[in-house]
Amino acid sequence: MDSERTSEFSIGEYLIRRLQDYGIGDVFGIPGDYVLSFYTMLEQSPINTVGCTREDCAGFAADAYARVHGMGALCVTYCVGGLSVCNSIAGAYAEKSPVVMITGSPGLRERIHNPLLHHMVRNFRTQYDVFEKLCCAGTELNDSLDAFSEIDRVLATCARYKRPVYLEIPRDMVHVRPQIVPRYKQPELRSDTLALDEAVTETVARIESAQQPVFLLGVEIHRFGLQEEAVRLAEESGIPMAATMLGKGVVAETHPLYMGLYEGALGREEVTKYVEASDCVLMLGTFMTDINLGIYTAELNLADCIYATSEQLRVGYHHYHDVRLEDFVRALAARRPRPKNPIPPAPTDFWKEPFTLRPADRITVTRLMDRLDEQLEDGTVVIADVGDALFGATELTTRGKTEFISPAYYTSMGFAVPAALGVHVARPDARVVAIVGDGAFQMTGMELSNLVRHKFPTVVIVLDNKGYGTERLLHPGDWRFNDIHPWHYHRLSEVLGGGKGYLIRTEGEFDLALKAAWKDRAGPSILQVLIDPQDCSRALANMAARMSKTVVQKDVAEQFAVSERVMQSDRNVLKKLAE
Repeated sequence: MDSERTSEFSIGEYLIRRLQDYGIGDVFGIPGDYVLSFYTMLEQSPINTVGCTREDCAGFAADAYARVHGMGALCVTYCVGGLSVCNSIAGAYAEKSPVVMITGSPGLRERIHNPLLHHMVRNFRTQYDVFEKLCCAGTELNDSLDAFSEIDRVLATCARYKRPVYLEIPRDMVHVRPQIVPRYKQPELRSDTLALDEAVTETVARIESAQQPVFLLGVEIHRFGLQEEAVRLAEESGIPMAATMLGKGVVAETHPLYMGLYEGALGREEVTKYVEASDCVLMLGTFMTDINLGIYTAELNLADCIYATSEQLRVGYHHYHDVRLEDFVRALAARRPRPKNPIPPAPTDFWKEPFTLRPADRITVTRLMDRLDEQLEDGTVVIADVGDALFGATELTTRGKTEFISPAYYTSMGFAVPAALGVHVARPDARVVAIVGDGAFQMTGMELSNLVRHKFPTVVIVLDNKGYGTERLLHPGDWRFNDIHPWHYHRLSEVLGGGKGYLIRTEGEFDLALKAAWKDRAGPSILQVLIDPQDCSRALANMAARMSKTVVQKDVAEQFAVSERVMQSDRNVLKKLAE
């Protein structure tokens, strides 16, 4: 874009153009008076606006859209809309999903003498200050001289760090055409070549001398589009692969070098033993969160780990700065490292027994996932909400280009149904399966309305165990706060005027409903599966056994008492020294 005296674009038009430059073709949200001018501009542009039932649903939809498309966006009004989407944006930040949050705000002329305008909280900067903590970059477009450069800076940051950003437009700035337009230049992102070369050289040396190397792949391999490079690196080196829970589906789980999920003591014992016995763990794009590390049951020696993310690179205890993850993975693959020693056989030959239907048996989470696993095909997108929707779904096998999407780190309930809307908008022809607990569904499940509206053929599986099953396991006892009011989920299609519902008690009923839903492309199908409140997957039972030790108040009180005794002992020592 050449420098010129008066821009051919207004601030709002320029933002729309730059969104398109980053491949964003759809924006989710709910309009409001402070953002109506920009919404009008959006609707008149090539960008498609997708209305949602709630702002947090718009945030979840934009998050899922970004995960499968590359970058997503939402647009909401000031404070009542913006603050409603805080949770969704926080989740996108935690899990590295590049979402552009656009919000309107009171016009600059309206703010003279600091009037008490509707929607305002405390002062005009409150919403900006909140999102400054939830986004990796943000700006208020209140100055026409730097509005374009600020838009460029914020969007480039979103693309670079794969995290949400914040753009606030006062409503009287939307149509302003700047008098001076800076020349736009796409920022060049480069690694420090000397640091990159040394890091790769040290990594290659470690791989070549390793007795039992292993790749542990994380979600950033997906976010930065490095799947092919990671697989090629594994194939040419002959090194087996595992993935973290947040990184599930980052490579096809049918690959002959793939072992499965590494979840510390929560996962398959043979995978855990193999990874933890490794003297060279290449953790690529992996975040060391409590869930990823099996509630901190992982036993990895940091001296044996090569830890590469978009934020840091550490080879053993050596830290390398200014090295991009993409450059590191690609440079490492180009060097074609291969261990000099024979690699011990890895547990990659794990295959499930063929599923045999027991039609009259009451359905369980494990058996449901086994049957669903048979139905999955190349191109299916599985979205798992938190709780047993997630832990049970870890047993599913992603194939080929199958996607697996879940808030597995931030673990916010209510993600799956709005996320299905986002995925369908990004990939209208995709087969999407959303697995959600009844508690999570009651939070955001009415976004099913927009799946009906757009006739998206989502298969929504509601695990109905009459409450919060995970919390029942974390804090055992007959606690009524974990119970919820039962809904007739399968009859929501009647309320919403579209789709089809199924009530399921047995394996046979689930089999028939799943087959029918798979064939039905006229709209969404909602499968209400009645689950025994005491039933859960093996993974959830293991996780709950670990976490319950820190959740139950009695244990917390005991830990506090121990801490108090230690502190009192320290105080006594200090007192004696003072004397």
